[in-house]
Amino acid sequence: MKHRPSFSNEIGEDKIFKVINKNFSKIAPYWFELVTSWLIRAYNVFGDIDKFLILIYFINKDLVFCRKNGLIIDYETFYNDKSIEIPKINISDISRDLIIPKESVRRKIQDLEKEGVIRKSGKKIFVDSSAFIKAKAKAEQTLKEVSTLLNMFNKILIDEKITNKVFTIDEITVSLKNNFSFCWYQFHKLLFVFTNRWRITVDDLETLTLGLVVLLNTVDNKSFKAKVLNRENWTKIAQGADDVGVNPNSLSDITGIPRPTVTRKIKRLIEDGFLHMNEKKLIIMNMTSSRFKKQTKMLDQNMKSLSNMLHRILNQIKYINTN
Repeated sequence: MKHRPSFSNEIGEDKIFKVINKNFSKIAPYWFELVTSWLIRAYNVFGDIDKFLILIYFINKDLVFCRKNGLIIDYETFYNDKSIEIPKINISDISRDLIIPKESVRRKIQDLEKEGVIRKSGKKIFVDSSAFIKAKAKAEQTLKEVSTLLNMFNKILIDEKITNKVFTIDEITVSLKNNFSFCWYQFHKLLFVFTNRWRITVDDLETLTLGLVVLLNTVDNKSFKAKVLNRENWTKIAQGADDVGVNPNSLSDITGIPRPTVTRKIKRLIEDGFLHMNEKKLIIMNMTSSRFKKQTKMLDQNMKSLSNMLHRILNQIKYINTN
């Protein structure tokens, strides 16, 4: 028999934000792995992250419908041999919501139609079942990464004596799949706001992806990874912490972005003060002081958005697995 949830057991969003800030070096590798891997996978579907993001925007309409009507759809049911009908497609809405120029949205929708991913009929759009197959293939790996992130944060909450229950990665994955429409709505909400913030700062999401790979190289540096740091100290020490660096060829191999494009975009990131090229001609994290100040503010905003997602999903999992 299930019991009524106790509101006193809820882990507050503000508390989650404080825990993230205090233990940032523990959670940072998992967070940056999640967003970087998602962007790389998105690029590899069409060779264009925005095109995949527009497809996800359409599929998210189904999640919004479930959310508005209080429906919980599990993972297999959501992706099982289906297509969706979007009654009215509005280029202006997509452009506003994803911060993509209208003409670019129109062109990418035409490309998706030519590739048979979507079908237009008047103002309606039908998302083909093949689109769900593409999205499901990417969602499977993302689910693992989200589960790993949640598991790590759960362990941090144990260390902080905020909770006494640890859920395994497998338990979390099952909960995410059983409550997929709710949990993936929260993930997409985070994803859209994250990409929108960065789109205002860099030229495009492929450029962001390259910058994140360089950052991830720093995060995974063994000597840096071993440090226990709060977010303020982590962001300061991360600058120049990677004494190895990464070259354009490796960035191209990791992301799938062509080498000439990588070279051009990395040059822009260096000119804009995001990255630095060391004496060995390798790319490392080392922002200029003005850029560092701006990006620290954005990181604060992104961590508040992450706190919101963790708050909603963790409390959902916590209730389901303890009743």
